[in-house]
Amino acid sequence: QVHLVESGGGLVQPGGSLRLSCAPSGFVFDVRTMGWYRQAPGKERELVATITAGGAADYADSVKGRSTISRDKDKYTITLQMNSLKSEDTAVYYCYADAFTQDYEWGYRELWGQGTLVTVSS
Repeated sequence: QVHLVESGGGLVQPGGSLRLSCAPSGFVFDVRTMGWYRQAPGKERELVATITAGGAADYADSVKGRSTISRDKDKYTITLQMNSLKSEDTAVYYCYADAFTQDYEWGYRELWGQGTLVTVSS
């Protein structure tokens, strides 16, 4: 089965920056929208940023202006650059992809990464 592999999480100082990356681990025929969501302990998962196959990006208000999501369509890889990190950014970040795969049958399905922890603390 196709999995999304995430990288880049870790401990970051307030005001610092990080870069999260995500890519499929297996064969993917096509990918529509990809993005990043995050979930803090005791809270619901929320959108951080998404990017369509055409490159149109959308950001949550809380990260707008200090975050940039980019996409490598050929490699189905997305990168989230976050700057001026705050303690409020602490959460488990999950990669998302609407992907066309051959898992059991051909078709589009939601893929989620296992999550990578981002901790913003001094």
